[in-house]
Amino acid sequence: MSENVVHLHKHTDPPVGTPAVTTLTVVPNVPPARPVPLWVRSGRAVRTAVTHERTRAAGRAVVRHGLYTVNGGRIAARRAWDGRTGSRYERMIRAAEAAGNLEAAQEWEERLARFRAARHHRRMDLLHSPADAAKGVAVGAGMSVGVLVALGVALAISTGNVTDVVTPLSATIDFIALLIRIVQVVWGPLLTVGPLLALLALWSVGRKQHAAPQWALPANVRTGEGEPITPSIVVKALRDLGIPALARAIKEMGDAGASMLGPITIAGCGVEVDVTLPSGVSTNEVQGKRRKLAENLTRHEHEVFITIPQAARTVRLWVADSGALDEPIGPSPLVTDETMTADYAKGKAPWGQDLRGDAAALSLYQRHLLITGLSNQGKTVALRSLALWLSLDRSVQFLMGDLKGVGDWAMFDGLADVLIQGPTDEHVIQVTEMVEGAVVEMNRRIQAPPGTTFPPLIVLVDEAQVAFMCPAKDKDKRPYGGAKADSRYFMAVRKIHNQGRAVNVLMWQGTQDPTNENLPKLVREGAHTRASLALGTESQARMALGDKAVDGGAAPNLLRPGLDRGTLVVASDGITIPAGQSSITVRTHYIDDDNAKAITDRAKALRDGVTTLHAIKHQEEHNPLADIAAVIGDAPRVRTKDVLARLATRNADAYGGWSFLDLKRALDDAGASPYKSDGVMCVARDRVARALTNRDTEGSASAE
Repeated sequence: MSENVVHLHKHTDPPVGTPAVTTLTVVPNVPPARPVPLWVRSGRAVRTAVTHERTRAAGRAVVRHGLYTVNGGRIAARRAWDGRTGSRYERMIRAAEAAGNLEAAQEWEERLARFRAARHHRRMDLLHSPADAAKGVAVGAGMSVGVLVALGVALAISTGNVTDVVTPLSATIDFIALLIRIVQVVWGPLLTVGPLLALLALWSVGRKQHAAPQWALPANVRTGEGEPITPSIVVKALRDLGIPALARAIKEMGDAGASMLGPITIAGCGVEVDVTLPSGVSTNEVQGKRRKLAENLTRHEHEVFITIPQAARTVRLWVADSGALDEPIGPSPLVTDETMTADYAKGKAPWGQDLRGDAAALSLYQRHLLITGLSNQGKTVALRSLALWLSLDRSVQFLMGDLKGVGDWAMFDGLADVLIQGPTDEHVIQVTEMVEGAVVEMNRRIQAPPGTTFPPLIVLVDEAQVAFMCPAKDKDKRPYGGAKADSRYFMAVRKIHNQGRAVNVLMWQGTQDPTNENLPKLVREGAHTRASLALGTESQARMALGDKAVDGGAAPNLLRPGLDRGTLVVASDGITIPAGQSSITVRTHYIDDDNAKAITDRAKALRDGVTTLHAIKHQEEHNPLADIAAVIGDAPRVRTKDVLARLATRNADAYGGWSFLDLKRALDDAGASPYKSDGVMCVARDRVARALTNRDTEGSASAE
């Protein structure tokens, strides 16, 4: 252990009046650090130099440009071989046979036969060409000498000098000698520069084809970001999908694999191409490889869409320009055009743009509507934009229920006949009675004289899953929510779906995260227009759009939550869908609350004034069993059809919308079920009276 060193310091010249101070400092005696060996420093320097990015970039550049030249020579040799032989035709024949196109195969075979015949003719000509060339040279030389001599004679006669006879001939000889001297001077440098120019040409061919490993290519080429879609890129992407039958077929085709492709056409912010798959490859195999196909095309998964057109064994690829789908679309025409009006019967709502960049407009005429998706993906805005457009038709009436209740539909106050906002069970009860009131109006319209026209009535419920999941029950123990025959909301929606379209009573619903519990099968299949934002699973996509749309390529479950907010996959005959497809993807316009309020203000100016109800007046209390007994009277039994008619006459508000199932449910619950007599369903007076007596007795007993 080293000893410490003690230093004694005495401060001199202290301030006046201050005694001198001596300071004792203890400094540890630390041994000097050992020098780093030279070989260690050299190794570190070498490792730093080798691993430095500049060194690695230089190494990649050397490998890249070297392989450009080598592979450029290989490409040039392949092209020369194709030009001199019939290998190109043979590849095309194999490609046509693999694609099952026998006519094209026969045509290429005929071209190959013509090529071989022409090549044979050229080779036979080469057998006779030396003698023909010698004769031609001799004849040409003789004629040339004769011409020169004749020219010299004419010159000699003109000048009077006999020696001028050989002047043209000697001049020609001097000119040939000059050409030989020029060639002698240039030949040496040409032998030196010629190979360099040849290597430069091969390097240029390799560079244009990126004929080097991916790791050696420049960053912008290596990532392929924004790389245009060409037939060779599409064929390579399909070949590398990992489908053995497809890879084998393309390999047999050689470079002619592009024969599978139709024309690559510009389609909006991307391109579109039809791919005819070879025998043994199904379309769903390619659909299941969407992510890998997108990555092979140097795109993200959401930038490639695969649909199934009408042609057999064909998939249609739409490939977006890199990053194009992340750019916002323009504002809605509802915002930019303050003079716009709507026409429910003949017009179409300007909803947004399709992937091609074309305007996407939706017809709402006599079509029930369902929009679903995950939370916070733009469902309410997409649904509201349709209602905003339709509000500009002054004949349209609205009954609205917002079971979120945060003011998304507040601008329709003074425009809708009914506007209920709130998420509680009481709000669900109010919305249910609103929909049931629409059923009564629907039945009234149905019973009107033939030919009567009715104004459109839009029954709109946002966050409808709240209604389906509501546990509340009425005084007759009937649940408001659920998906059974005794559910009041479910049955009211089903009745409108069944008969409302014919009399312009339409049901619009928006719901979140669809399941069989919060969006029953019969309800979702009753909508004519079904649209979905981003979803979590394929099973949810099938619930939202149906099996046909999903099997045809619709995939809202592949939309990116958050990033693709407002993007809908739509299945409807009310929107223009490309031929052969079952759905279309629409990027909807975003209309914020301020612009929505401005639009509804314009809509209110078109109307005489609407008083909006914010609560439904409860129907008067009634006793179904007692009313049934009253309409039966003294008759021993009455047909159920007549009972329903008498009940509707007695209390239209309470029983106007009743069906046989409603009557049967009320009687079954009371223990007075209808029965069949002579093949006709009837209600027995004695059964109803007994049920009333038992109920009154039980009520008295419970009261005691």
